[in-house]
Amino acid sequence: MNYNYRYRIKPSESVTDELERHTDTCRQLYNHYLYELRNTDEYLSYTVMQNILPDLKDWWDELNDVYSKVLQMVARRVSDNLDRLKEQKENGHKVGMLTWKSPREYRSLTYNQSGFELKNTSGQTILELSKIGKIPIHLHRDIPDDARVKQVTVKQEKTGEWYATFGIETEDSTPKKPALDEVARENMVGIDVGIIKYAHDTDSTMVGSLDLESEYRRLDREQRALSRKQEGSQNWHDQRRRVARIHARIVRKRRDFLHKLSAYYAREYDLVAVEDLDVHGMMQLPSNSRNRASASWRTFIDFLEYKCDREGTHFVKVEPEGTTQECAECGVEVEKGLWVREHSCPTCGFETDRDENAAYNVLQRGLSELGVGYAEVTPAETALPTSVTGGPSTVVDAKCVVETGSPTLKERTASAVSE
Repeated sequence: MNYNYRYRIKPSESVTDELERHTDTCRQLYNHYLYELRNTDEYLSYTVMQNILPDLKDWWDELNDVYSKVLQMVARRVSDNLDRLKEQKENGHKVGMLTWKSPREYRSLTYNQSGFELKNTSGQTILELSKIGKIPIHLHRDIPDDARVKQVTVKQEKTGEWYATFGIETEDSTPKKPALDEVARENMVGIDVGIIKYAHDTDSTMVGSLDLESEYRRLDREQRALSRKQEGSQNWHDQRRRVARIHARIVRKRRDFLHKLSAYYAREYDLVAVEDLDVHGMMQLPSNSRNRASASWRTFIDFLEYKCDREGTHFVKVEPEGTTQECAECGVEVEKGLWVREHSCPTCGFETDRDENAAYNVLQRGLSELGVGYAEVTPAETALPTSVTGGPSTVVDAKCVVETGSPTLKERTASAVSE
C-alpha cells in the first residue's frame, strides 16, 4: 500500500537559501514549458519535455545546479496539470490555460527514486538532498521498516516553515471486505452531516462541530492589522506571516478533527453510508457560506472513503436530496423548515430527531445502492468518546411508534434477506 508521511524539517540559513534558489529555478523551468506550449503547434508530452532538458542545460546554467530527477519532476508536474485540464474538458467543463507561476505560487520540489537519503548522526535524523545539503528532520513517527521510500517532496508553507513529505510503499495488502450479506445491522452506519451537529448517525451518536470561533476572531483582528500596513513593506511581510500562521493553525485543527472522526467510523463499522454532497453548489447559496466552508464536508467524505478502503470497510455515497424530508419508516414526505429539529410523521407516527431520521434514510439508500435491502430503524446505544473527536458527543434514544398496516423497516429487511 502507498502512504504519505509528512515531517517538519529545519534547514539552516545557508541550506534555506539553496532550497529557495532550487525551487525558483524549478518555477522558471515550469514557466518555460508553458511558454513552449503556447508557441508551438505540437502537443508537448512528458517524454518530449523530458528529452529537451539536455538542450536547455547547454545555455541555461542554473539548471545544472539542480538535481536531474528534480527537473524531470517539473516536466511531470506540467504534464499532470495538462491531463487534468483535458479530463475536465472531456467531462463538459469550460477550461482555460495553465497560468505562469509567481514565486509565492510555486513553493515545492520533488526528488523521485534517488537523490535523497535519511541518516542518523549522533542521535539526530538528517535528510540529505543531492546538490542542496543536510537538513535536520523531526521524525515524530517512525517510517515502517519494510517500507520503501519512493520520493520526497520538500515544500515551504506560507508561514515560512519547511516540510518534507515521504511517499512510501509497503508490502501490506488491503484487508478483504466482509461479504455484504454477512454484515450485521450493528456493524452498519449511516451518517448525516451538518453545521451545528457535525455528524449524527444511525446509532444515535451526535458529534458537535469543532469550535473555531476564537481562532476566527483572532484571524479577523490580524487581517485588519494587515490591511493597514503598506503592501511590500517589512511590516507588511511580518504581518502576512502572522495571518498565515493563524490560517495554518485552523487547518491543522480541522484536519485533525476530520482525521480522527473518519478513522473512528472506518474502524468501528463494516459498512458506512454518507451523503454525496454537492459542496460547490452549496457554497453558491446566498447565506452561511463561511460555516459551510469551515465544515469541510467534502474533505471528511474523502478522508472517510480512503480510510474505509484501507480498513476493509464497505463505503457508499448516496443521493442527498430528500433525506431530511422523507420519513425513514414509511417513506412519506414530511415537509419541515430548518428550524424544526424533530421528525414526526403524521402517517405512521414515527418520531425521532430530524438528523437521525436523515441518517436512517442515508443508510437505507446505501444498502439499496449495494443491492442488500433495508436497515432496521431501531438504533443501538453507542457513544463516540470525546477524546476521539475533540468535540462533544451525546446519545439520543429514538422512539419508533408504528400505527399503520404498512410493513415496517424491520419487516422489509427480513423480506429482503429471505429473498
